[in-house]
Amino acid sequence: LRTAVDGVRTAAAAKRIVIDLDVAVGVGLVRGDGGRLQQVFANLLSNAVKFTPPGGRVRVAADRDGEGVCVAVTDSGRGIDASLLPWIFEPFRQAEGASRRTHTGLGLGLAIVRHLVELHGGRVDATSPGLGQGATFTVWLPAEPLALSAMESIGLGGGGVGPAATSLQGVRLLVVEDDPDTREMVGLMLRESGAEVVGVVNAEAALDAIRAAPPDVLISDIGLAGLDGYDLIRAVRRLPGDRGEVPAIALSAFARESDRLEALRAGYDRHVAKPVEPRSLCSAVVELLDTRPR
Repeated sequence: LRTAVDGVRTAAAAKRIVIDLDVAVGVGLVRGDGGRLQQVFANLLSNAVKFTPPGGRVRVAADRDGEGVCVAVTDSGRGIDASLLPWIFEPFRQAEGASRRTHTGLGLGLAIVRHLVELHGGRVDATSPGLGQGATFTVWLPAEPLALSAMESIGLGGGGVGPAATSLQGVRLLVVEDDPDTREMVGLMLRESGAEVVGVVNAEAALDAIRAAPPDVLISDIGLAGLDGYDLIRAVRRLPGDRGEVPAIALSAFARESDRLEALRAGYDRHVAKPVEPRSLCSAVVELLDTRPR
């Protein structure tokens, strides 16, 4: 937590923003992946500094809360409209997604925050009195019993977050997505299950990657700029030999049965609707590998 705070102090100083850090005595020890948890707090703090006007204040408070540790990041920034709060952590939501990103600038960073926190058995919430009145993001993480953790305050142990429910250990995946935040989110989901993930930005790059070294499974967004996901899979199926038979999953915000059938007719083996849940995507990969020769 302190490392994450130190990481934004320069940006805060440039805007004359004061950062207050208050870690309660005896707050306890959180077991988990220190790098991932630092990513969580760095994201929240970066947003707080970004949306706080010059001369504002950001407060970070950590305290014991029942059987866990609660970390609250509060800023004096522009706040969040009440209508957006229910969706603030949702990835891939289309209808209101573009509007949300335009008005908040948060992209999918908060979806990644929620994913990482939940992998650690925790939860994250956002509150705001309204526009112009700041916001508070609260992370709750399970903690060791105080008797076991008195040695360190909110220490991040190296115990990891435990094995994923669906293991993709050693599976080579190619993810095609032109939005960098979405590409990062999908890649993160899959890497947490042990997969080796290569991400590319468009259909042309995907075809080059498949020609060079075909993956175990191709995962592509349908709504790519330029050549779309349908164009990509048709081009893949025309490749000679094993490269033309790469198992493929289509990701799409359109979840009607007609959309699924269109993806299958184009050449995909599975259609997964957005928003994507990590377990459902990983299960689709495993199912494909179990039913088709690799």
